[in-house]
Amino acid sequence: MQLKIMPKKKYLSAGRVPLVLFLCQMISALEVPLDPKLLEDLVQPPTITQQSPKDYIIDPRENIVIQCEAKGKPPPSFSWTRNGTHFDIDKDPLVTMRPGSGTLVINIMSEGKAETYEGVYQCTARNERGAAISNNIVIRPSRSPLWTKEKLEPITLRNGQSLVLPCRPPIGLPPAIIFWMDNSFQRLPQSERVSQGLNGDLYFSNVLPEDTREDYICYARFNHTQTIQQKQPISVKVISVDELNDTIAANLSDTEFYGAKSSKERPPTLLTPEGNASHKEELRGNVLSLECIAEGLPTPIIYWIKEDGTLPINRTLYRNFKKTLQITHVSEADSGNYQCIAKNALGAVHHTISVTVKAAPYWITAPQNLVLSPGEDGTLICRANGNPKPTIGWLTNGVPIEIAPDDPSRKIDGDTIIFTHVQERSSAVYQCNASNEYGYLLANAFVNVLAEPPRILTSANTLYQVIANRPALLDCAFFGSPLPTIEWFKGAKGRALHEDIYVLHENGTLEIPVAQKDSTGTYTCVARNKLGVAKNEVHLEIKDPTRIIKQPEYAVVQRGSKVSFECKVKHDHTLIPTVMWLKDNGELPSEKRFTVDKDHLVITDVSDDDGGTYTCMANTSLDDVSASAVLRVVAPTPTPAPIYDVPNPPFDLELTNQLDKSVQLTWTPGDDNNSPITKFIIEYEDGMHEAGLWHHQAEVSGTQTTAQLKLSPYVNYSFRVMAENNIGRSSPSEASEQYLTKAAEPDQNPTAVEGLGTEPDNLVITWKPLNGFESNGPGLQYKVSWRQKDGDDEWTSVVVANVSKYIVSGTPTFVPYLIKVQALNDVGFAPEPATVMGHSGEDLPMVAPGNVRVSVVNSTLAEVHWDPVPLKSIRGHLQGYRVYYWKAQSSSKRDRRHIEKKILTFQGSKTHGMLPGLEPYSHYTLNVRVVNGKGEGPASSDRGFHTPEGVPSAPSSLKIVNPTLDSLTLEWDPPSHPNGILTEYTLKYQPINSTHELGPLVDIKIPANKTRWTLKNLNFSTRYKFYFSAQTSAGSGSQITEEAITTVDEAGIPPPDVGAGKAMASRQVDIATQGWFIGLMCAVALLILILLIVCFIRRNKGGKYPVKEKEDAHADPEIQPMKEDDGTFGEYSDAEDHKPLKKGSRTPSDRTVKKEDSDDSLVDYGEGVNGQFNEDGSFIGQYSGKKEKEPAEGNESSEAPSPVNAMNSFV
Repeated sequence: MQLKIMPKKKYLSAGRVPLVLFLCQMISALEVPLDPKLLEDLVQPPTITQQSPKDYIIDPRENIVIQCEAKGKPPPSFSWTRNGTHFDIDKDPLVTMRPGSGTLVINIMSEGKAETYEGVYQCTARNERGAAISNNIVIRPSRSPLWTKEKLEPITLRNGQSLVLPCRPPIGLPPAIIFWMDNSFQRLPQSERVSQGLNGDLYFSNVLPEDTREDYICYARFNHTQTIQQKQPISVKVISVDELNDTIAANLSDTEFYGAKSSKERPPTLLTPEGNASHKEELRGNVLSLECIAEGLPTPIIYWIKEDGTLPINRTLYRNFKKTLQITHVSEADSGNYQCIAKNALGAVHHTISVTVKAAPYWITAPQNLVLSPGEDGTLICRANGNPKPTIGWLTNGVPIEIAPDDPSRKIDGDTIIFTHVQERSSAVYQCNASNEYGYLLANAFVNVLAEPPRILTSANTLYQVIANRPALLDCAFFGSPLPTIEWFKGAKGRALHEDIYVLHENGTLEIPVAQKDSTGTYTCVARNKLGVAKNEVHLEIKDPTRIIKQPEYAVVQRGSKVSFECKVKHDHTLIPTVMWLKDNGELPSEKRFTVDKDHLVITDVSDDDGGTYTCMANTSLDDVSASAVLRVVAPTPTPAPIYDVPNPPFDLELTNQLDKSVQLTWTPGDDNNSPITKFIIEYEDGMHEAGLWHHQAEVSGTQTTAQLKLSPYVNYSFRVMAENNIGRSSPSEASEQYLTKAAEPDQNPTAVEGLGTEPDNLVITWKPLNGFESNGPGLQYKVSWRQKDGDDEWTSVVVANVSKYIVSGTPTFVPYLIKVQALNDVGFAPEPATVMGHSGEDLPMVAPGNVRVSVVNSTLAEVHWDPVPLKSIRGHLQGYRVYYWKAQSSSKRDRRHIEKKILTFQGSKTHGMLPGLEPYSHYTLNVRVVNGKGEGPASSDRGFHTPEGVPSAPSSLKIVNPTLDSLTLEWDPPSHPNGILTEYTLKYQPINSTHELGPLVDIKIPANKTRWTLKNLNFSTRYKFYFSAQTSAGSGSQITEEAITTVDEAGIPPPDVGAGKAMASRQVDIATQGWFIGLMCAVALLILILLIVCFIRRNKGGKYPVKEKEDAHADPEIQPMKEDDGTFGEYSDAEDHKPLKKGSRTPSDRTVKKEDSDDSLVDYGEGVNGQFNEDGSFIGQYSGKKEKEPAEGNESSEAPSPVNAMNSFV
């Protein structure tokens, strides 16, 4: 709405007037308002209103204009200094000062040089009330020097190498902007591999053949003079492996050919900055730029971290493919160590940049103009900060205050000037200068001593008209010295209005937050000071809002038909509305088919072009409303087959009736696509706290197109609407306009409040902070309160920033505290929070458990009891009791040895527990300690106990040695865990016959001091199974078993090495005890004896034999192969199975049989001399003789073999 001034009326907009009045308030609070009526008779010291910048770089091709504008009453005069001395402009024909101004114009375009006028200039504006001065203005002409000529050699390098192309631009003023282009003025492409550094150099992490070109050109642009300087082109040639080999091969012989390779892959190294660490200094408020560029193959990737914190989310930018880190609006909090990490597949390199943020002076409190009346007191405050801390200096009327004329009403106290009982001669302009090594601040503030009665500047009888339920602002601009007080009255005899339903602003404005009909009337503004009183009357009228009580509705009509939209408006009877129809936010077509009467828009002979949005707008001088409807034109018959789909998204979202905690949202439905809309879903976005996230707000029926929405304070709302039918949900509509609700105090407090100490003398209070949506306003803070639960202390409170933790120091150890955390913001406090209980920090317990008792349950289990410690001595939350126990002495060996202590913890307040897993017949020692959240208390006195004997473990080993025909010797090692005193050993054994049946069990007791025992009177060639165990007074332990076989006879077959492992499996049968085998051996012995006798007789007879016959007669039968029809030895087979024996290389027959053809071969029993046993006693060898070509042992002897040797030839 607009502010309209009428002859005696003022139409007020609630939306714009507060800003206007606020600006008036700021002006009147600082200085004498420059109202034409007041300026006629009020004086005012000078005030600088416009000046050139401190660092003023000029264009040497144009005239120099140094600005200095000021106001005051009477108008001030101007003078200048140059380089600290008076600048007499009258003596320089090129310098003129603009009339009524202090601005200098130096005409250097006709003659003269800009360099002549370089220097530091300062302007002074002076009138009878004082003198104001400008900043020191440093004038410097811009410079854009040329590059020095240089001869650049072409650069040749191999594929994969790194490269830096230097730019080194000339130093200009201001510094040049650097960029790289080619001869065609096309920017060179940059990437993670190729990029420009902050210094202007072009960096290649590794080069590729496509980097070859002859026109790498660095350009420097000087914006101030709009000139661009160019460096000589740089030629770069990248040689690939093949090119390099061809080049070398053309100049070398074949033997000298160079096997060139491209650069190998390599981990990153930094091209800039150099080394492992560097330092960077930046000024507060500037942009901090940190750079890391690395070379390597493959191309490294750059990462950034802050070692002692996190990077600021909203102020951190990554440039140049993350090689440059920028932090905007840098502050002292951004100081610290920043680390860049360059990484590729082969490694990484780090560089730490130590950043220090300094600060030129900046204002904390700048001095403000002061208007006083004679005899009043006042202060000028000048407070600034910086790094290093700036020094504060005062001047009065441009002269250092130390040498200025003395003023008895003035007293200087550091950054404050205190005025007491001022007089008219105290008027002056004071300058505050805050400076450090990085810059300075200069502020002018006048003290104007005036004696003026109140004056009201608002026109009398101003009429304000406001729509009901909107704010009304009644203006009362005033002036006076001393500052008048303002009161408002309603009616002729009304009482003063107070701040219960009214708001009284400092600038005199009266605000009625929600104007009602009964607010209508005459209001009187009264301004008072000791010099007089001023009054002014204004009038307020409250009008009914304009409303559309019958809105146009969505319509679908066929082409060529007629449609009517209705728009019925209700308004205040004193206001004249204007109703206008729009189509698609533009004017209606100027056709006769469109007719508008009082409440209707009628369209006849509808065409396709008539489709669109039709809006009814109703305006009065105070408000306006509108409503829209969509017209959809469809083709006439034939009616096409309907297409069913989800609705089209709604559109034309509009916010109306915007209040602090509610708003009305209106929309136009999209096409329902032949399925009626069942409901609308409304979502909102909080653009201030969670931009981009949409949340569910409300749902309304499909027949509604408006919704009244409840809002939360201090949220920047945007809304969108989705339509839903039986097919599904539409896409979201376009977002509505944003609506920022007013701030309010928080309506909830933080949750998860806890108090838990981390040290014996502190209390750490933590909570879950409110999120931005819950804050309800700016400046979210927390009021943390605490006091001892059992004491009479008052609550101690502190207000902290938007954090989630506060530490209270100096607390007694483990004391219960009552804690409250209340949210607040710039508007006010949240409701009173709930009180929770916490505890200050724990300390180690002071007392050990007493009366420790142990009762032994059995040889491996004991129960320990103790008395609880006093609760006060625990000094923390009781976690339980911890029992340390260890085996101190072995009762059997009687020697002490160190064993690691075992620990059992019993939770809570238990006073007893079981100790499992003890070793029998052992001496144990234990102690008990109480445990809290901090740790363990002192240990109780050690308490010892004994465990009784238990059954022993099995003997460590059992071996059978020295087998004979009728005896076996057993050797063993005692049990590794006797668990007591051994009393004896128990040996049980029984034979195993040929059918695998076990014979009678024999039980023998052996003294405990024995480790060897011989069993006699055993059966020869018989397998026995042994069971061996140890015994204590507690009983017998586990058994160890073993098997062994007695021998056939002492000169016969050696027994198997039973000491190497367990005996053979019980399924093996002793072949030497079988009757058929004994008969076979006798037949073999008889045949060998007959053969020897025949040979002996033939030899004694003599005679001539063929060589072959002699060889046959003298050959050893063990190496002479038998013919198949040789009847010397017949084929032996079992009488039962009739299966041949397995093949052996030295058997009487060389017929071949497979191993699986005989179940009773000697190999199956493992008794051959070449047979072997594995660890579990199973047979792993295969019986065999020597190869046929090897010389047989004893082939020179003609002695007949014994039957035993003949048997050995089978195995």
